[in-house]
Amino acid sequence: METKRMIFVILISVLLSLSLPVRTDYVRPQPRKTLHFPREPKHPSLPHQVHISLAGENHMRISWITDDNSAPSIVEYGTLPGQYTFSSSGETTSYNYLFYSSGKIHHTVIGPLEHDTVYFYRCGGQGPEFQLKTPPGQFPVTFAVAGDLGQTGWTKSTLNHIDQCKYDVHLLPGDLSYADCMQHLWDNFGELVQPLASARPWMVTQGNHEKEKIPFFTDAFESYNARWKMPFEESESTSNLYYSFEVAGVHVIMLGSYTDYDELSDQYSWLKADLSKVDRKKTPWLVVLFHVPWYNSNHAHQGEGDGMMTAMEPLLYAAGVDLVFAGHVHAYERSKRVNKGKSDPCGTVHITIGDGGNREGLAQKYIHPTPEWSMFREASFGHGELKIVNSTHAFWSWHRNDDDEPVRSDQVWITSLIGSGCLAEKAYESSKILVSP
Repeated sequence: METKRMIFVILISVLLSLSLPVRTDYVRPQPRKTLHFPREPKHPSLPHQVHISLAGENHMRISWITDDNSAPSIVEYGTLPGQYTFSSSGETTSYNYLFYSSGKIHHTVIGPLEHDTVYFYRCGGQGPEFQLKTPPGQFPVTFAVAGDLGQTGWTKSTLNHIDQCKYDVHLLPGDLSYADCMQHLWDNFGELVQPLASARPWMVTQGNHEKEKIPFFTDAFESYNARWKMPFEESESTSNLYYSFEVAGVHVIMLGSYTDYDELSDQYSWLKADLSKVDRKKTPWLVVLFHVPWYNSNHAHQGEGDGMMTAMEPLLYAAGVDLVFAGHVHAYERSKRVNKGKSDPCGTVHITIGDGGNREGLAQKYIHPTPEWSMFREASFGHGELKIVNSTHAFWSWHRNDDDEPVRSDQVWITSLIGSGCLAEKAYESSKILVSP
């Protein structure tokens, strides 16, 4: 078995060296060690790697894996422990990746569910009981935000801090497991995040470390798409790499930095259509996530988001997007409201938060002098919390891992574009850009 694994590692290294560019523009500091997970024997029918996600209005998708291919995709649930008054059946999938074969991956949608309610549930008709809490149906609503997680000691610190805050939904702008073709690391990541991801919906989008394409052998995002199914069909998207959802009074759009985004692409057409259907009376806040930042004053990954920004920023500006979260750069940065590369009071606040704990370490080299649009920047691991209080005001805070939970390293009150009156000014421009064929 050990010889087989060594051959696999060598093969992966050779193939990736032929397909991945090498970057030498910055040197990262030493990271914390990667976590190791003892392989505990489990009954093949028992669920593991349980995580949940929003799946359309008042519904939730429960995802888990079993080693038994005959295990049923049933979720039993109710509002009292051990008393399951409802049940739903779902679908299954699996995949092969070179020498690796996944277990049976289950995706089951439950609902309709009540807002702001604790449900107890069991997967596959047996095994441990889990509990989840549905998001509220109206303000206030709180999002935990952390990208580029990986599975290191820093990751564990980030997850511990997130677990201490009272949040409703976790937003992750790409780079989840850092498996990088080593598929057992996807399994380890699923176990690592299960305590949090089985209790609150995790809404994710893909990063470069999810791509895992090996020319002539595997397709891109095969593992990610099989394991982390998001509500793309529910939001009329044709791809799991971009979708949208609504929670309380917030419309959230998850975009793909690593799928086509030009004006002729399916993603561009879908984004334009999705933005045109947003009802700001129902969802006064508009938030977008993708992996590669557009506004970045770090030396790391400079210019990598320029193409997507050129294509899509006019759409986001016309629609009045309030906030954009990105990852990729392993540091934290918050901008003023910006558009076309400079400050604009009716633009979007961009926040880079690729500092969840990855094994590659931090990006510590910044451009000097600081661009006029950059308000706060620091190369430390951490997470963010976005509490949207009402239709006009939200409180954003970034928590450095070096600090205890009560200590905030960056914080700011944000007024929505509705609250500032900008949307009224943009009405004509928006109708021209978003409604035109």
